[in-house]
Amino acid sequence: MNDNDKSIATARRVLEIEAASVAALSGRIDGGFSAAVDMVLAATGKVVVTGMGKSGIICQKIASTLASTGTPAFFLHPAEGTHGDLGMIMRNDILLAVSNSGETEELIKIIPVVKRLGLRMIAMTGRMDSTLGRTSDVTLDVGVKEEACPLGLAPTASTTATLAMGDALAVALLERRGFKPEDFALLHPAGSLGRRLRRVEELMHSGPGMPSVATGSPMRNAILVMTAKRLGLTGVFDGDRLVGIITDGDLRRGLEKGADLLSVTVDSVMTPDPKTISSTEVAEAALRMMEESSITSLFVRDASGVVVGIIHMHDLVRAGVL
Repeated sequence: MNDNDKSIATARRVLEIEAASVAALSGRIDGGFSAAVDMVLAATGKVVVTGMGKSGIICQKIASTLASTGTPAFFLHPAEGTHGDLGMIMRNDILLAVSNSGETEELIKIIPVVKRLGLRMIAMTGRMDSTLGRTSDVTLDVGVKEEACPLGLAPTASTTATLAMGDALAVALLERRGFKPEDFALLHPAGSLGRRLRRVEELMHSGPGMPSVATGSPMRNAILVMTAKRLGLTGVFDGDRLVGIITDGDLRRGLEKGADLLSVTVDSVMTPDPKTISSTEVAEAALRMMEESSITSLFVRDASGVVVGIIHMHDLVRAGVL
């Protein structure tokens, strides 16, 4: 076997070991996991996630995932904690401590302080009978059969399993809290996620920017409005009620049929019952609706059903949703 073949074989072995380690966690999800979820939901403070070394790096990711999905959390370095950073902890917080061995010295040193403060503790460890496992209120078993490292030294499968358990906890809490896409958008205002989850009302054309004509208007008026608003369409309104839409496509189809568009009213050209979307929906939902219906715009309605604006595919492009 040449070096390239050996590398491929090693990579496959690592992935198989780590996948099996994560899959094994499923059988350990029991009442203890539910108790951990209930404990976090009942807390009025934050989740303080702590661990050393490679576990500490995993803890930072767990804390970040919790915070971004509706559970206030932050990472505390246990060594820094014993040198003053324990002042970050409040009595109504919960400590989530991570250690594969359950005997990490820096972590064990802060347990007495945590107990004196009256904090509840959740442990993630590979040894349920360890000091950390015995002293925590809830202990989640993240032990693995073997590390992917052939020397059995570098944390590999164990850190992957811990990360997966952290994700399981975060998502379970997300669902129990009823965390919605708009909540996610509020916490992720930047980047592609933030752009996709902006509300429709932030991007729509409203007021004078919304193209509209009244029922019974001559088509000449509709064409002038379509030209002025530059969206390639206009809504047809009966008072405040949207009853139809006229697009560039309607004009082309009318001309192809030989119709004298300047001699008719908008009622005879419009397409009735145009699609609408709520102003509180996210931009991604508007994009999905446009794609599914093969259209380029949606009228926007408020909570009472009144049309208050229009959003065009070009608005989604400019906002970076596409």
